[in-house]
Amino acid sequence: MTQLPDLADRFTDDRADCATCVSWLSHEGIIAVDGADTDKFLQGQITCDLKTVSADSSSLGARCNPKGRMQSSLRLWRSDQGVMLSLAHELIESQLADLAKYAVFYKCQLTNQSEKWIGFGVWGEAADAALQNCGLTLPTNGAVVHKDNLFAIGLPGGACSLWVPTERAGQLLDQLCQYASPVSLNQWLLQQIQSGVGQVTGPTRESFIPQMLNLQQLGGVSFRKGCYTGQEIVARMQYLGKLKRRMYRLLMAGEALPPPGTEIVDRDSGKAVGEVVMAARGSKAVEMLAVLQKDAAQLTTLSAGDSDGPLISLADLPYERELTTAEAE
Repeated sequence: MTQLPDLADRFTDDRADCATCVSWLSHEGIIAVDGADTDKFLQGQITCDLKTVSADSSSLGARCNPKGRMQSSLRLWRSDQGVMLSLAHELIESQLADLAKYAVFYKCQLTNQSEKWIGFGVWGEAADAALQNCGLTLPTNGAVVHKDNLFAIGLPGGACSLWVPTERAGQLLDQLCQYASPVSLNQWLLQQIQSGVGQVTGPTRESFIPQMLNLQQLGGVSFRKGCYTGQEIVARMQYLGKLKRRMYRLLMAGEALPPPGTEIVDRDSGKAVGEVVMAARGSKAVEMLAVLQKDAAQLTTLSAGDSDGPLISLADLPYERELTTAEAE
C-alpha cells in the first residue's frame, strides 16, 4: 500500500508558474455502486442521466434532498467495480447513509472505496505527454480514457483527473512527474475555479439547488430523464421559476482564504448577498466561486465575511456568455 503521509509530502509546492502540474486530489473520495439494478437505482437519485455515462464517457451530477438542495456534487464514470462517484471526502459517510435508505429496494451495493483509489489532477501544456507515460492519452472534456484499471477523466479547461489503485499511486506519480511538477491542492482548486466548476463541501451541504452552481450549463442536470429525488423542484426552477441566485467568479486582494459558506456582504447595506463555494490563492489575488444574488453581482461594495474585509471584484467565467444567453431565453 502507498504510504499516504509520504505522498502528501510531495505536494507542498504552491507555485503558480509551472507549465504542467500534477496535484493529489486528497479532498475527494470514491463511492462505488455495483449490482444488477445500479443504473435503475442511480437514475432515481442523481441529477444526470446514467445513459450518458458509458465506458468512455463521464458526467457531472448532483445528489439532492427532496427540496432540491444539493447534498453533494459528483463526477460519475464506470469501472469493473461498478459506477464510480467522486465527491468531497467529508460527505462520503453521510451520502452512503442517505443513499442506503433507497438502495435496499434494489439489487445493488454501495461501498466506500476511498482507501482503494488515489486521484491526481493533471493539467498544462505537457499533460498529454505525462499521461502517455502512464499508457494513457489526455481525454477531452467529459471523456474517459482507461487501461489496466487506470481512469483518466477529461474536465473543463483541458485538465483531467486520473484515478489509480492506491498500491500503484507512487509508481504512477513518478511517471507523471517526468513531465509535470507536483503542486499543492490549492493550485488544483484554482484551476477548477478558473474553469467555473464548483463543488459542494461539508459547510455548503444542502445550501444550493443545482442551477445555483451552474450545473445545468456544465451538463450535470438532465431535464428529460424522468423523476429523481428533488427533481420536481429542480425542473420547476428551470421551466417556471426565476433563478435569483447563481455562481460567479470573484477576485479579492490578499492571501487569506474565506472558507466555503462564508457570507458575501454588501458594505453599503450590511446585508449578506451570497456565500462562498470555494476559494484558492492565485498569483495576484484570492480567486473564488460564490453564489450571489443576481442583482448584487455587479456591485463594487462587496466583501467576504464582514464589511471590513477587502473589496471583491467580478471576474469572467469561461462560459459566462453562453450562460447569460441561456438565462435571457
